[in-house]
Amino acid sequence: MIRRNRILRKSASVRSLVNETTLQPTDFILPLFIMDGQNKKEEISSMPDFFRYSLDLAIEELKTCYTLGLRCTLLFVKVPDELKDNGGKEALNENGLMQQSIRAIKKALPGMVVMTDVALDPYSSFGHDGIVEENEIINDKTVEVLAKISVSHAKAGADFVAPSDMMDGRILAIRQALEKEGLHNTGIMSYAAKYASCFYGPFRDALDSAPGFGDKKTYQMNPANRLEAIKEAEMDVEEGADIIMVKPAHAYLDIIREVKNSVHIPVSAYHVSGEYSMIKAAAKAGYLNEEQAMVEVLTAIKRAGADLIATYFTKRILELINKSK
Repeated sequence: MIRRNRILRKSASVRSLVNETTLQPTDFILPLFIMDGQNKKEEISSMPDFFRYSLDLAIEELKTCYTLGLRCTLLFVKVPDELKDNGGKEALNENGLMQQSIRAIKKALPGMVVMTDVALDPYSSFGHDGIVEENEIINDKTVEVLAKISVSHAKAGADFVAPSDMMDGRILAIRQALEKEGLHNTGIMSYAAKYASCFYGPFRDALDSAPGFGDKKTYQMNPANRLEAIKEAEMDVEEGADIIMVKPAHAYLDIIREVKNSVHIPVSAYHVSGEYSMIKAAAKAGYLNEEQAMVEVLTAIKRAGADLIATYFTKRILELINKSK
């Protein structure tokens, strides 16, 4: 033999020299669930070791993660039922929980990049991402509201708005609205390829945002489709997106790679609640090692082409990276 591939695997030191994919703290986005109140922390039953926080404790959690190297968070808010309607009125409240959270986090941690979820489902009495008329999600009326929500978040200090609704044309409408208001430095992270996945269940528990009727298959993508994801991503780039999101991640590694090969802006991937909870459940049952599974899956997501990874394992992986230094 003139080629012995095992030479490059013979020791940990050699393997580290030729390692192609390395996880760094700045690869990660911490999803953060915020609720009303003070000094409150609630574990999400379907997401072991992950919590909802009142804003004061959310800031403390972010400060801890900041010391570990985190530089980006993605905010979600849990809205009381009495504030939900079919038009997203509370989403536009300048003193709403999201707007308060943006201002408070930017004041406490100016170096933290704050991204915000832009969608109607947390605010909707129907639990859908859009305005509902006769059991149909209305695209264009929803887009108008999403643009207004984005402006509200940007005025509060958000660095990026992250529309997760999958309505047609919303990236262009948001970009135009931001420009009109002089908010030229606010970025857009578009959920361009968001699939109608079964892996979102625990997230909907976290925010009490499950659809009140039907499903989301008329606006989220068919898991069987690949070319559609490329089309959606390329259209969103043309409309002004700064970062493209693929969601979910673990079950859609091929889509991450396809999108990465097709666009010339950063690609992010969302390792979603169900993917997180599967690992937690399997580890609890003794079927696999949780830490090893976490590292392998997150490495695979980055190897597939993700520049940024939103995951509920963020704090855990940050601690592991810091420990290995």
